[in-house]
Amino acid sequence: MPPSDPRVVTFRRLHESGCFVIPNPWDVGSAVVLEQLGFSAIATTSAGFAWSLGRRDHGVSLEEALAHFAAVAAAVKVPVNADFERAFATEPDEVAANVTRACETGIAGLSVEDSARDAEDPLFDFGLAVNRIRAARQAIDDSGTGVLLTGRSEGFIVGRPDIGATVRRLKAYADAGADCLFAPGVKTPSDIETIVRAVAPKPVNVVVGTDFTTVEQLAALGVRRISVGGSLARLAYSAFLGAAKEIAEQGTFGTFERAMPGKEINGLFK
Repeated sequence: MPPSDPRVVTFRRLHESGCFVIPNPWDVGSAVVLEQLGFSAIATTSAGFAWSLGRRDHGVSLEEALAHFAAVAAAVKVPVNADFERAFATEPDEVAANVTRACETGIAGLSVEDSARDAEDPLFDFGLAVNRIRAARQAIDDSGTGVLLTGRSEGFIVGRPDIGATVRRLKAYADAGADCLFAPGVKTPSDIETIVRAVAPKPVNVVVGTDFTTVEQLAALGVRRISVGGSLARLAYSAFLGAAKEIAEQGTFGTFERAMPGKEINGLFK
């Protein structure tokens, strides 16, 4: 059954050709602002959301994440992709149950990681990781929502930066039903191009958290989607901390001269 939510249809079409940026708001306010700037879709960030609650990344519960997805999706008209971390589960049947609930929040896409959150063995066993993606695929199909599934391999950000092993996992996730593939931490043009070619014709997401590339350069490598993870939230916290430290350490308020007028910010919201 084809998806009935027009945002899901739009999101899927965005992945069919070209290259688009999907920035990551950390709360409803930042989501609304990004929509007003004209971005065609947005994505949540687990880190940015956790920080907004006074927690470390990966420190939120399933219930909190689902409520966050629903709040962001209800606040904007553009498609929302959910950073669903490791699906808040280990076993495939648990992944399926949680993905089913996520599909009910109004999101247009979600990602499932293969990070095991274990310092000594940071990635799920290959077979288990593939079965987790397969379970997520089946849950989405059963939901009838058409939500776009992104399969993520975390090797490059958990101390396993092996392009061969990463490609093997991403290809297997594609075969298991992932619609889009993503390996955060991959930065070199050769590695990016290797991934794009390996999983073609399925689209690839690249996350940009530093000034190592441009939209034009990534598009030329065949990347279809560009996200920024928690970088916008990091930047916001950096400005906030700079101003707060000036007050605390110097007793001055010079940083405020660079702030937008309150009236101008207020005009961004209804």
